[in-house]
Amino acid sequence: MTQNPFRYFKTSWEVIQLAVMMYVRFPLSLRNVEDMLHERGIDLCHESIRLWVDRFGPVFAKQIRVNRSAYLRQHTQWQWHLDEVFVKIKGVQHYLWRAVDHEGEVMECYVTKNRDKLAALRFLKKAMKRYGPPPMVITDKLRP
Repeated sequence: MTQNPFRYFKTSWEVIQLAVMMYVRFPLSLRNVEDMLHERGIDLCHESIRLWVDRFGPVFAKQIRVNRSAYLRQHTQWQWHLDEVFVKIKGVQHYLWRAVDHEGEVMECYVTKNRDKLAALRFLKKAMKRYGPPPMVITDKLRP
């Protein structure tokens, strides 16, 4: 049974969601969000908004990711761009595999020590498990 994360708050969940989304989505300070809500007749303290952002920001971000993943599974994506990048982690060279959709959003990332066919297949299976098979894949002509 899932518990309601808003259960102990006197403010309605719509106001909390509006305040958090205004702060996260637009380049506004906490006091600007407080002023904008005050213009709409909602009297809040900027400190309350900060606490809500810290508490509910990850919850809303997770929900957005779930909804986006479900949307991309249902609708055809125009194309995926697959790429690998060389990165150093603690002085050791690794490979960061990325899948980017047609809108430029990074869909999936995968870090491996090897740059071979097995690593590419693992990454592609992981991405396809989450988003479904892509209609078109564009690569940089790497053999794996």
